[in-house]
Amino acid sequence: MDFEHAKRVGIEAIYRGARVLRDHFGRISQINQKAAFELVTEADTESEKQIIKTIRKAFPDHAILAEESGANKGNAEYQWLIDPLDGTTNYAHQLPIFSIAIALAVHDEIVIGLVLNPMDGELYSAIAGKGAELNGKPIKVSSIASVFKSLLVTGFPYDFDKIAEPAMKRLSICQQASQGIRRLGSAALDICYVACGRFDGFWEQNLKSWDKAAGAIIAAEAGAVITNFSGRPFSIRQKEILVTNGRIHQEMLTLLNLKD
Repeated sequence: MDFEHAKRVGIEAIYRGARVLRDHFGRISQINQKAAFELVTEADTESEKQIIKTIRKAFPDHAILAEESGANKGNAEYQWLIDPLDGTTNYAHQLPIFSIAIALAVHDEIVIGLVLNPMDGELYSAIAGKGAELNGKPIKVSSIASVFKSLLVTGFPYDFDKIAEPAMKRLSICQQASQGIRRLGSAALDICYVACGRFDGFWEQNLKSWDKAAGAIIAAEAGAVITNFSGRPFSIRQKEILVTNGRIHQEMLTLLNLKD
């Protein structure tokens, strides 16, 4: 398969989705709740429709897994993972920190990742083995060598109530150990900000596969180390993800591995 061609199709799709989000920004007429704290707007669903339409036109036989419409069966060898609006709560409150994330997996291995913030125009991209880019220019992780000097970022899932105690304990431990922690509300952007060196580490629990797939390959291609909290190799099916510049990874594992 021509991955450069697939990347171009993904970029066309992501910009079409972005147009929808910009057009609806600040003009949402209805906000629904999929769960207690999980929002969905007409912008989410329309963005996803435009993305899927573009991908389907180029690759009608590929499988698709999208946040709002679920799984669309196709050739099991190729699967697109789509988050049409990562950061819906920010979006609904007119906070311009959100993104669209698109990834392509071949036999469950992520080979292409695209993440776009429609409001500032930053497009992060990667093809496996070819490095990561921000708006066409190469990016790499930071060189910070200790958590004490690091700026970290994290997030909380919609089902936060199920993991509140360990999540808050990890937050407290890492806050005391680091230069500071931010919570921006879009996991895909958080991971990309590690990839380009703005943050030195990111961790979160209970993310969906479409939340982390695109960002993970971008970060990996930028030199990041990605595991779960126990140090096992990253998989989009895992419930935990730790992304760091590599230099602070072992220290972060120690901090996140809670002891009774």
